[in-house]
Amino acid sequence: MPNARVLRDIKARQGVLQNELLRRAYLYVARDQRQPPQVRHQAQLQLNTFGKYTRPTTVKNRCIESGRGRGIMSEFGLCRFQFRLKALNGELPGVRKASW
Repeated sequence: MPNARVLRDIKARQGVLQNELLRRAYLYVARDQRQPPQVRHQAQLQLNTFGKYTRPTTVKNRCIESGRGRGIMSEFGLCRFQFRLKALNGELPGVRKASW
């Protein structure tokens, strides 16, 4: 069962994905110096109406097991500790403890 942090991150990822194109369009218009100030202002107001979880900066890589936000291995979606536990138990295909 994922904890609240993981669920919040999933919600943020879905919100960013759904609103990405529209947000980028408004952002382009708001930053375009060639546009009249009224148009840029309207675009900025539209950007402000978007929710918190539509901003790409709210998305953070988190461990899917523990919800930890640091030491994440992107390929597996696990923090270093959970990665180590699963690797030692043989739950990650293709991952073995090194010996040379």
